[in-house]
Amino acid sequence: MQSWVLLLLLIGLMAVAYQLGRRRSVRLVGGYGKVRELHSLPSYYGFYTALWCGLPALLVYGLWVALQTNFVTQLLIQDLPEHIRALPTAQLDLILNDVKNLASGNIVSREVDAYMQAAADHLISLEQTSQSAMGVVVLSLAIVGMLFARQTIAKQMRARNRVEQIINVLLIISSTIAIFTTIGIVLSVLFESVRFFRLIPFSDFMFGLQWSPQTAIRADQVGSSGAFGAIPLFTGTLLISGIALVVAVPIGLMSAIYLSEYAGPKIRASAKPVLEILAGIPTVVYGFFAALTVAPFLRDSGSLIGLDVSSESALAAGLVMGIMIIPFVSSLSDDVINAVPQTMRDGSYALGATKSETVRRVIIPAALPGIVGSVLLAASRAIGETMIVVMAAGLTANLTANPLDSVTTVTVQIVTLLVGDQEFDSAKTLAAFALGLMLFITTLVLNIVALQVVRKYREQYE
Repeated sequence: MQSWVLLLLLIGLMAVAYQLGRRRSVRLVGGYGKVRELHSLPSYYGFYTALWCGLPALLVYGLWVALQTNFVTQLLIQDLPEHIRALPTAQLDLILNDVKNLASGNIVSREVDAYMQAAADHLISLEQTSQSAMGVVVLSLAIVGMLFARQTIAKQMRARNRVEQIINVLLIISSTIAIFTTIGIVLSVLFESVRFFRLIPFSDFMFGLQWSPQTAIRADQVGSSGAFGAIPLFTGTLLISGIALVVAVPIGLMSAIYLSEYAGPKIRASAKPVLEILAGIPTVVYGFFAALTVAPFLRDSGSLIGLDVSSESALAAGLVMGIMIIPFVSSLSDDVINAVPQTMRDGSYALGATKSETVRRVIIPAALPGIVGSVLLAASRAIGETMIVVMAAGLTANLTANPLDSVTTVTVQIVTLLVGDQEFDSAKTLAAFALGLMLFITTLVLNIVALQVVRKYREQYE
């Protein structure tokens, strides 16, 4: 049984369980006219039955899916010939990978012989048996849970309390998973970064002025010892992000002020969705626009006035990236400006202030925490952008403040270092994790600054 079919059947059983629990609670008191005799509303009894039907079954389904691959693999290994099982682990893993590829219809790396075809057929049989068994067990457990919950329903059963307790536990589990996922991501990057800094001194990485991570992976190869100075990458990231913010912040903020304070309802209803469309355009489309339109225009315009503009420049990438992040500033700023109480505007007008004075001296200060949050969100989006930089600014790690030169950013280099087959014991590959750690610290600092600004002005205007 396919997983999606099983999940659809499980959802259907939960819907049936909801109706059975709800109807049983109504039947216990003799009809809808006497539901006041129940401790909780009939819907809570339905939710109680549906949760008993779905949650244990979903738990078994998740565990089964998590353990199925290893269990099936162990059964497959036990049925392989003795001379195959006696091979070293690395060779056995290659054979198992070929068997799995053959079973799924993919290309294998060796000639298919009799034992490999038999192993692939056996693997298919094991997987089908496992799927069928999983379907039977999960659906049976769902039906048993539904019948059990239905039988335990009574007039004075605290169904609402039980349902709310279950939902509360689910919310706690979800938030715990999110927290531990974040911790796991940070620790994985941190541990690999520590390995990198054992090979490359921290001072060379943080203060080095040359970035050339090409190294010899094996001792018999001829390669550079590598240069891992990250200053050119940080400079390029700040340069492109700065240009993008110079474009996005004034335009986005002025657009938000106009839409919230000056535009009529019809203009606002049509202009705001048009602005937000910019956020839905794929970044690769922006990259094409930057590489095929903006960059040639800047190069040709620069040549007319005697400037040497690179075909891939920080200016081209920054301008297009600024257009991309305008909605982050305008939409969020518009929302926070509209959230400023009308009484503050009325008080300003009552004191004789004009509309522009009210906007400058009352509305903007009151909405400043949200505006700062929108700007920092846009900055984080600009710092993390990759595709536009690859297509419009290039891959060259130049240490320059000239926006007309080609530069690269931290995110582009992370992608470049991790593309293809890599040896994760080399400084070249581990450098990507060190760059990721620095990027994480940068965004964390931005968030801390935003929280401080929000806290300061929220206390002032609440």
